[in-house]
Amino acid sequence: MKVGIIGAGAAGLAAAYDLALAGIEVVVYEKASFVGGQASTFDVESTPLERGYHHLFTSDTDILSLMTEIGLADRMEWHESKVGIFYGGKIFNLVTPMDLLKFSPLSIIDRIRMGLVTMILKTKTDWKALENVTTDEWIKTWAGKRVYEVVWGPLLRGKFGDRHYKEIGMPWFWGKIHTRFASRGKSMAKELLGYPKGSFGEIFDTLAKRIESMGGKVKLSTGVKKIIIKEGKAVGLLIESDSDPKREFTETFDAILSTTPSFVFPKLVPKMPKEYENRLTKVQYMSAVLIILILDRPLTNVYWLNVADRSIPFVGLIEHTNMIDSSLYGDKHIVYLSNYLNIDHPLYKMDHKQLLAEYLPHIKKINADFNESWIVKTYYHKVGAAQPIIGVNYSQRIPDHRTPFERLYLANTTQIYPEDRGTNYSVRMGREVSKLLLKDYSLAK
Repeated sequence: MKVGIIGAGAAGLAAAYDLALAGIEVVVYEKASFVGGQASTFDVESTPLERGYHHLFTSDTDILSLMTEIGLADRMEWHESKVGIFYGGKIFNLVTPMDLLKFSPLSIIDRIRMGLVTMILKTKTDWKALENVTTDEWIKTWAGKRVYEVVWGPLLRGKFGDRHYKEIGMPWFWGKIHTRFASRGKSMAKELLGYPKGSFGEIFDTLAKRIESMGGKVKLSTGVKKIIIKEGKAVGLLIESDSDPKREFTETFDAILSTTPSFVFPKLVPKMPKEYENRLTKVQYMSAVLIILILDRPLTNVYWLNVADRSIPFVGLIEHTNMIDSSLYGDKHIVYLSNYLNIDHPLYKMDHKQLLAEYLPHIKKINADFNESWIVKTYYHKVGAAQPIIGVNYSQRIPDHRTPFERLYLANTTQIYPEDRGTNYSVRMGREVSKLLLKDYSLAK
């Protein structure tokens, strides 16, 4: 049996690895020149760094188990979290219950209320009971107007934009709370975050090598132009190579797995049934836009700074070297300025130079001593289809991994639910779809 896989991100590679273990011939096609998708890396001071900030929680057991299987368990290191929130011109630590009690922008009653609401969500296991309400409505009702206005409202608006923040189903927020508290352990005092010694790139590079060692192929800079359907069955792929755009060729397969975003998938398949296509196209995405600053000194004393001041045009400031030792990067300090934008947003349309110029004055609001002379170098990355916009009652609208065409499967971030999209869940999904495929062909062991 031969399986074609579109996309060498976490889901595609995890699926390819399990299929290869089962003795299936796999070929993975990746349009980019690198593996890893949203967890891919580039070099900073000769050390791999993620294009978009990444870390793991202790509850991310799927990717941790996979790392153990491929011999990388000893590469994982755990660090105490340093999380803060910027509000009213000041950075507040917001890691421990004591930090919350000291959070002066809220009254003592609101601080206690916020803590109690968080604990209620932590202990609540029936997320389906939350499906018919939006995050916006639920927080206002249970945490109160002031907590919403100061903490969660600005972050929700920053994550999903003015157009969509009121649409987000409550299971999304429930999943966020559960993930963070699961990484605190029984003491609840400290949150642990994980980062591999060799970056996330090492995980996916190793995975690709393992696939190839079992006879599979991972073809980079090679895009898929079309999924070939005959008599209702997927039978092959029309391939195009970046090295020779005029050269197209067809490859036949017994089954195909696509990990493309939902809005891309229908373009690859002709005459998709309308009901299934609607499930795909009705889910919209936010794009992640990142400016990465390489500095000659630290900017803040926290790793993850949520920016709750909406006059600042970015929603997060992630200082990677406040978790990972700066000596790995030539003693330089690495800061991500993170944003989630619709593609028609003015900031999305700016190029690297324009966006950097827009951001720089606002950095001084966070650190008044900041000077442009601190900057050694900057990078600019866009990640399309980074964050699906998942509304209420979404479990009733999730596209099935089995598509309307026989032998054709789909696995992308819109099918991760109720958890938010993430590398761990993409690995889990890729492995689950590989089991589904093997079961369908009676090849499961």
